[in-house]
Amino acid sequence: MGRSRTVEWEDPAASARAAGAMAGLDFLREMIAGRLPGPPIAALLGFTLEEVEDGRAVFAFEAGEEHYNPIGSVHGGVYATLLDSAAGCAVHSTLPQGTAYTSLDLSTRFLRPLTAGTGKVRAIGTVLSRGRRTALAEAGLYDSGDRLLAHATSTCMIFLVPDGSGVTRA
Repeated sequence: MGRSRTVEWEDPAASARAAGAMAGLDFLREMIAGRLPGPPIAALLGFTLEEVEDGRAVFAFEAGEEHYNPIGSVHGGVYATLLDSAAGCAVHSTLPQGTAYTSLDLSTRFLRPLTAGTGKVRAIGTVLSRGRRTALAEAGLYDSGDRLLAHATSTCMIFLVPDGSGVTRA
């Protein structure tokens, strides 16, 4: 018996333009408020940014069978996407206008299975250290009983955003 799922998302160009034109914390708060569209990957996997403050970001997710690997649990790539998003947005929340980040690495540890029966989980990212060019962040994936399901550390590169004319801002 086949199953299907329809996914809708908004044009990501609006948020991409706003990302470099706003301080990171303001940008993420605009996304939570719905004044900027979320990223298409969040619509595809079904997760949302729920909280953000300086150096911290929290995503919520509820797994379905569409997230499963062939052995009946959520695919590790879904875990990694949630953890990378939480760690990266924690870093983004610390950035001034005219700067951006990209993940350089992500080291993940899968500790407990995640299934459609697990219920709502939270990916909580925090910045451990931030310099001018790199930041170190961690993220944990927690179930409703605050049990740690997975953990990751991430190094992010911080860079100036070109303004479109070839000149770098900030």
